[in-house]
Amino acid sequence: MEPAMFDGLRLAHWQADPRADGILVLTLNRADQNVNALNREVLDELESMVERIALEPPKGVVIISGKPAGFIPGADIKGFEQIAAKGQIESWIRHGQLVFQKLAELRCPTVAAIHGHCMGGGTEISLACRYRIASRDEKTRIGLPEIKLGIYPGWGGSVRAPRLLGAPAAMDLMLTGRSLSASAARAIGLVDKVVEPALLLDEAVKLAQRGTTRPFKQRFLAWATNTGLARAILAPQMRKQVARKARKEHYPAPYALIETWRRSGGLGVHAALKAEAKSVVKLAGTPTAHNLVRVFFLMDRLKSLGGKDHGIQKVHVIGAGVMGGDIAAWCALRGFEVTLQDREMKYVQPALDRAAKLFERKVRDDAKRQATAGRLKADVEGAGVAQADLVIEAIFENLEAKQALFAKVEETLKPGALLVTNTSSIPLEALREGRKDPARFAGLHYFNPVALMPLVEIVQHDGMAKETERRLAAFCRAIDKLPVPVAGTPGFLVNRILAPYMQEAIIAFSEGIPGPVIDKAALKFGMPMGPIELVDTVGLDVAASVGKIMADFHGQSLPDAFKVEEGKRGKKDGQGLYKWEDGKPVKPPVPADYTAPDDLEDRLVLPLLNEAVSCLHDGVVADADLLDAGVIFGTGFAPFRGGPIQHIRAVGATKLKARLEELAAKHGDRFTPRPGWDDLQS
Repeated sequence: MEPAMFDGLRLAHWQADPRADGILVLTLNRADQNVNALNREVLDELESMVERIALEPPKGVVIISGKPAGFIPGADIKGFEQIAAKGQIESWIRHGQLVFQKLAELRCPTVAAIHGHCMGGGTEISLACRYRIASRDEKTRIGLPEIKLGIYPGWGGSVRAPRLLGAPAAMDLMLTGRSLSASAARAIGLVDKVVEPALLLDEAVKLAQRGTTRPFKQRFLAWATNTGLARAILAPQMRKQVARKARKEHYPAPYALIETWRRSGGLGVHAALKAEAKSVVKLAGTPTAHNLVRVFFLMDRLKSLGGKDHGIQKVHVIGAGVMGGDIAAWCALRGFEVTLQDREMKYVQPALDRAAKLFERKVRDDAKRQATAGRLKADVEGAGVAQADLVIEAIFENLEAKQALFAKVEETLKPGALLVTNTSSIPLEALREGRKDPARFAGLHYFNPVALMPLVEIVQHDGMAKETERRLAAFCRAIDKLPVPVAGTPGFLVNRILAPYMQEAIIAFSEGIPGPVIDKAALKFGMPMGPIELVDTVGLDVAASVGKIMADFHGQSLPDAFKVEEGKRGKKDGQGLYKWEDGKPVKPPVPADYTAPDDLEDRLVLPLLNEAVSCLHDGVVADADLLDAGVIFGTGFAPFRGGPIQHIRAVGATKLKARLEELAAKHGDRFTPRPGWDDLQS
């Protein structure tokens, strides 16, 4: 029941409950969504309530979520896109700032009671409260991830966080975009108290009644690191740290955040908010922000594939090498019962040892870690096949060996179970020959390292059932991976697009262009790793194998540069195109007078774009968005460019096709534009 002060207000998303002890509880339960994403209506209702509260303050206010999933995940990104399209970003940001400032200026104690996700605007609304309390639950995560969308907190978060936490902790939180557990948030002073979920509301009320005093160290750092002198000293150090990971021309947001903070020393809150808004509005209009928001929606699309019902409980993995063993460990980590098979225990044990290290990193609680390890069992005899709902083959790349293995598995495979291969290059049409139930046979191609790479390709063939694709997509989501359905042609999507990029790097290297120069050109474009380092990481033998398959597919011959010497396959041998020490490449110095060829960046990037166009034309994926998503999440292709096809459209297909023709005339037919470019020309 609404208190008298709210008479006449129409509240669709908020509920106001006055308590007998004088504390007013405001519960956010967005009516039209299953999460409390902040939109204009939610903010308008909050503003109306806060204005009434300011006239007749209660003894305290507690803001809590009515959604079991979490507190507030941030602003409604889809709504933000619509606002941007109307040119209303500045008014939207200033509106949110002013609403939160009105909350911050209430004369009564205010408490944000946080359970579950609390991101972006959710964290900013909590920062506008006097106190914050969080539930001791593994689902509780608190962060300011706006930097991942090409902006930074613009509803007062970048002003309040440094003044509460001290500049180093606050800027680290905003510059990395990482989220914190409740205990980690407590450790830096972002929340004042951590309690069991069942006690959250009661303890929040007590906090509103009694308040708390923050530790002297936090209060001192909050003052000392925000003085004009401290800002002048710390800002260059912050810029230097950011520069190690992101170039200013690619990702302007972190640099803008640091500079706005540096220049805001001595400003009052209202002036600092205006500076924040001006900076964030400018960033929101950049191509980087536009493309990073696009990447957010691409991820959202992949997450929506398949639904939740996969019908898989037990997984059996055959092949305990690096890929098979790590796939098995990851599935166990994500809650599945897993059996891992190989010829002898001596091949399985290293995989179990690696799994133990993974579980140690990912599972902090001892009891939960033991339970996780217990879900992964060695199975040399292969008894787990008969009970498995999903069997994953991950042995070496040989068609005959895989065919023989499938025939053996099918002897005990139960009806309805899915049989998949992790092949990286063999066509599915060849592998599905002779299958007893081809409708339930597919490719499930993971990328190395499994724990870090988010993408999994669901590889199709013409005899595969749509239900199989759907179940596998749902399974990928259950293990926290992003699925993208691809055709079963050689190389599928990611390897097919990477192959010419890596090939051209090897050719350039064989011509005498230094490896560090080649890598630098790719990094300048925005790739996460240079191609020479990538070839060594993947392995020269693997690169040559995939290169041969793709060369045959395109009716070409593999360049002579693909020579693999014994003991010089790359990172795994400690020697390849680079020497490797402690898992890192030792890159030789480049002569000071060396000048890189003018066309080096184009030579590396345009073959990748050429192959992307070819994949789209050949129907390897259903549409351009899926292609861009697959390449971004499968290769790390410069996210700020929005994906290969998005980049082609931004630069101009006609211009890039003409540049390919120039390179073909100068360097050879491998640069000849593939079919599909004319489809993209405007």
